[in-house]
Amino acid sequence: MRIDVAGLRRTFTVTDREPGVRAALRSIVRRSRREIVAVDGITFSVEPGEIVGFLGPNGAGKTTTLKVVSGLLTPTAGSVSVGGFLPSRRETAFLMQLGFIMGQRHQLHFDLPVEDGFEVRRVIYGISRPDYERVKDELVELLGLQSFLSQPVRKLSLGQRMRAEIAATLLHEPSVVLLDEPTLGLDFEAQRQIRRFVAEYVSRHRASVILTSHYLADVTALCRRVIAIAGGVIRYDGDLDALAARAGNRKRVELRLRAPVAESDLESLGRVVEARPSRVTVEVEQVHTGEVVNRALQMPGVADVNLADPPLEDALADVYRLDPP
Repeated sequence: MRIDVAGLRRTFTVTDREPGVRAALRSIVRRSRREIVAVDGITFSVEPGEIVGFLGPNGAGKTTTLKVVSGLLTPTAGSVSVGGFLPSRRETAFLMQLGFIMGQRHQLHFDLPVEDGFEVRRVIYGISRPDYERVKDELVELLGLQSFLSQPVRKLSLGQRMRAEIAATLLHEPSVVLLDEPTLGLDFEAQRQIRRFVAEYVSRHRASVILTSHYLADVTALCRRVIAIAGGVIRYDGDLDALAARAGNRKRVELRLRAPVAESDLESLGRVVEARPSRVTVEVEQVHTGEVVNRALQMPGVADVNLADPPLEDALADVYRLDPP
C-alpha cells in the first residue's frame, strides 16, 4: 500500500504557567496558552516495498508524523492517504493493513507467555487458525523465538521482548509498517537480528515501511532513501549515498602518534574532532588533504596517517542546520 502525505501540518496547544503558588492560583481563572507546531507542511510518498529512513533530532516531528499516518492523531491541515484510506477514520480494513512498532511501547501482556499473547492477537485480528500457524511459524523462525515462546513476557530480556513484540505486531501480515526506534536500547546482536528480519519481511510482503532510528546503522543497513526533518520541516528527501556525499568536500585525517604532538601543531592542520593519547583525527577541506598529510608526516610524533570520509552524522547535522526549502 502506498503512503501519501501532502502538506501535513500538526499543531498542539499547551498551557504555560509560571512557578509558585500565586501563579498556580492565577492560572485557575486565567490561563496562558500557546500553539506548538510539531509538523509544518511536509509532503512525501512511500511506495510498496520501499523502506524509507525518517531522520531528525529529538522534537523534529518524526513520531508525530507516524502517529498521523497511523491514525492516532488527526492532521491540523493537509492530507494523509494510505492505500486510499484516510487513517484518521481508523476503519477496520485500514487497521488490518497497519503495523506500528514503537521501541518504548508494549503490546504483549507482561504476565502472559509469549505464545498466549500471540493467540490474543489472533483473536483480535480474526486470523484463521491455518493462516495464524503459518505466519507464526515463519516469524518464530525468522526472529529466533523458539526458546522463549512459553515464557512470560516479563521474564524476557529487552532484546527477546522486542523481537516478540515485532512478531506480535506482524502476525496479521500488514502491508504498511511504521517502525519508531525499533532497536532502541538493544545490544549489537539483537539490532542485527531485527535488521535482517525487517529486510526479509519487506522482501516477502512488499510492505511500505517508514523507519525512525537514532542508530544510523539501522538506516544504512535497510534504507536507500532517507527523509531528514528538523523543526517540523523536511530538509532533505533523497538518496542515502547522495546525503553522505554532502560531506564529501571534507576529509578526515587520522594521525597515529608515537609521541605527543603540541596542540597548536595539531590545530594548524585542521579542525581537531577527536584527540586521544595515541590517535588524533582532524577534519580538513578536501582540496588541502595532500598538503595536510605531508605536513603531518613531517611531525616527529606522527607514526602514520590514514584518510577517511566524514561520518553520515556530519552530513545530517549540516542538513538539520539548513534553512527550510
